Amino acid sequence: QVQLVESGGGLVQPGGSLRLSCAASGSIFRLYGMGWYRQSPGKQRELVARVTSLDSKNYAVSVKGRFTISRDNAKNTVYLQMNSLKPEDTAVYYCNADTVSDNFWGQGTQVTVSS
Repeated sequence: QVQLVESGGGLVQPGGSLRLSCAASGSIFRLYGMGWYRQSPGKQRELVARVTSLDSKNYAVSVKGRFTISRDNAKNTVYLQMNSLKPEDTAVYYCNADTVSDNFWGQGTQVTVSS
């Protein structure tokens, strides 16, 4: 069982920045693929960014160039740096851990981009 705890969400003005953090339990965090997903009302949950155990990264087209995913294996933590935020980035952001044999989700953190 992997437990994931997200933090860092909040209210920010358009053009602003936020950094989300996701702390994971488990002694083999370095072997997990980690991802950030988001879901806004009435829409399906969508992938925002993923980073593999080998530090390979991919991004949704809508966030490429604005968001950066990174991981710190020493701290069992994955981050999502979000810059140039837009109102359409408003959503609940979820952390995901892919252990190959199973998938785990955090409880989500709200990000609201509004003036």
